[in-house]
Amino acid sequence: MLSLLRPAPDAPPLPADRVDPEYRRLRWQVFTGIFVGYAAFYLVRKNFALAIPDILKEYPQYSKAALGSAMTGLSVAYGVSKFIMGSVSDRSNPRWFMTIGLLLTAGVTFAFGTIPAIYGSLTAIIALQTLNGWFNGMGWPPCGKTMVHWWSTRERGLTVSVWNVAHNVGGGLVAKLALIGVLVFGGWGAKFYFPALVAALVAVLIAFLLRDTPQSCGLPPIERHKNDYPPDYSAAHERTFTFREIFFGYVLNNRYLWAIAVANAFVYFVRYGVVDWIPTYLQTAKKFSFQQSSWAWAAFEFAGIPGTILCGWVSDKIFKGSRAPATILFMVLTLGGLVVYGLNREGPLWIDIASLIAIGFFVYGPIMIIGLHALDLVPKKAAGTAAGFTGFFGYVFGSAIAGAGVGWIADQWGWGGVFATMIVCCLLTIAFSAMTLGHRATSSASSG
Repeated sequence: MLSLLRPAPDAPPLPADRVDPEYRRLRWQVFTGIFVGYAAFYLVRKNFALAIPDILKEYPQYSKAALGSAMTGLSVAYGVSKFIMGSVSDRSNPRWFMTIGLLLTAGVTFAFGTIPAIYGSLTAIIALQTLNGWFNGMGWPPCGKTMVHWWSTRERGLTVSVWNVAHNVGGGLVAKLALIGVLVFGGWGAKFYFPALVAALVAVLIAFLLRDTPQSCGLPPIERHKNDYPPDYSAAHERTFTFREIFFGYVLNNRYLWAIAVANAFVYFVRYGVVDWIPTYLQTAKKFSFQQSSWAWAAFEFAGIPGTILCGWVSDKIFKGSRAPATILFMVLTLGGLVVYGLNREGPLWIDIASLIAIGFFVYGPIMIIGLHALDLVPKKAAGTAAGFTGFFGYVFGSAIAGAGVGWIADQWGWGGVFATMIVCCLLTIAFSAMTLGHRATSSASSG
């Protein structure tokens, strides 16, 4: 297995007349692989959130905060894994790295749907959800590595924004697959094992689709092919960096990277503070059914698709490669949707869904932009680590706290306290993003 994970060696160069058609064909192929593959990771990440109302009913000894701690464990493990596995991914073959990670996380999720004994112990629940988070952390880094090797700087805004909607597709489909699983197989365990089976099939598919670097396929580096070189680009950027070079040369001393990492923590609290608790909030506080809350969940996720693409376009075309203004604009609009959602305490479901559509439409853009900004800030051989660094903050200090934290706040101060906390996090995301207003994504081809 370790030999599979090693970077693929460079292949003999293709004849010049084959370079363009082969680049076009393989870019479509690898993009399909990372898009479908990353969507599948979301089929086996947040199933526990969908099942919390069922677990509370069948196992009344657990509180919302106790079960939320399992989601916290997943988020902490995911954040740490995304950072560490990002470094490993920078030195690995994304084709097999991503395939193995998806199979492992699908296996853990399948166990939650088929082994009832797990629910007899809160420790077992937390431990396995934490393990699931670790394996899930193997999804983003190979995608980031693939994009920076196959698309040049001036192409990357649109490419990353389109790819980024994969998690909206996966996040939206998991609720519908869970509903189909329950209807077809009966029992809420199908919320876990049916999406897990689908994810395992996708893992087999991406093993056929993904490739390592263009050079491993006999193609020139993307910078040479597109004549699009970052200002500090050199031949050294094509070699594999050591861990020390990546961490101390490009990540830990980068003040812009620190600022967007902290902003990422606050925006992730908003994202997961909303989506992880849609079923519990709508079913326990507002007495809606699982079918109704699953539609609300899907509406939130699918709304992020056009919103994310629009945010990437706004960043590239309106703000000319400056990432922070797009983040600030979309977070202000996210704040508006959040206020309406929080004020509709006694109101009808359609207002909740409309508010969730607005939040989903606007909040996913900043999440994408921060990930893209991280790729812009470092050489491509350090891309996985930079993305993992911002992801570490997002999940360990954002999503993780939104797990047990939202449950605890709801238990102590009600849902009003939850909404007030998320509003403050919107404002803090804006403040830390503003610290990077001096940076703009550039390349020698586009800036000359």
